[in-house]
Amino acid sequence: MLKEFKEFAVRGNVVDLAVGVIIGAAFGKIVDSLVRDVIMPPIGLVLGKVDFSNLYLLLKEGDKVAGPYATLKAAQDAGAVTLNYGLFVNAAISFVIVAFAVFLLVKGINNLRRQETAAAPSEPAPPPEDVLLLREIRDALKQ
Repeated sequence: MLKEFKEFAVRGNVVDLAVGVIIGAAFGKIVDSLVRDVIMPPIGLVLGKVDFSNLYLLLKEGDKVAGPYATLKAAQDAGAVTLNYGLFVNAAISFVIVAFAVFLLVKGINNLRRQETAAAPSEPAPPPEDVLLLREIRDALKQ
């Protein structure tokens, strides 16, 4: 049983999957930083100095401190109940960027596969066994 597990764990697909998960996690952090630190500040500036991560709808004021709250963190620290639609906008933009990157990756891999299949000469398939048998009978009858 240990031998079977070792064969399973060392197989190429499992190792490839592990590498993909690790790189995907790192890529996700890069995309989050790109959205939060690079893309959203200029968009917020164009829209009137809006910080999307601080956009929220106050559903219920906090028990500790009454509103209004300057930031989402201040509202949460006060125990307020909020609907954080700004964080949702950031997450949606991150998703679109990741989905587009994966689309480009898959498209590139598909193009490489098409080029490999076009470059490889295809050998004709061998004739079926019954055709070979009929040819042998034909050749025997000719003699």
